[in-house]
Amino acid sequence: MFKALADPTRRAILDELMDRDGQTLFEICTRLATRHQLTSSRQAISQHLEVLEAAGLVRTRREGRYKLHDIDTTPLAEIPARWPVRK
Repeated sequence: MFKALADPTRRAILDELMDRDGQTLFEICTRLATRHQLTSSRQAISQHLEVLEAAGLVRTRREGRYKLHDIDTTPLAEIPARWPVRK
């Protein structure tokens, strides 16, 4: 999960999914280009999404012919439970 979060493009993808869940690859690419000036290819963004999905941070679902991407913050919520703050 930490490797997935280390890349700034992947963090920007997560920011966009936090802003609006259920986006297609095309929508994510458009938002990254307009809001973050990231002009990566659709294939590159797709590969970033695969890394995020493997880390459990993104879920994909099909609606008709569209593949939609949703953020899943569950793995992030587990971090404090794994390493509690000591006083």
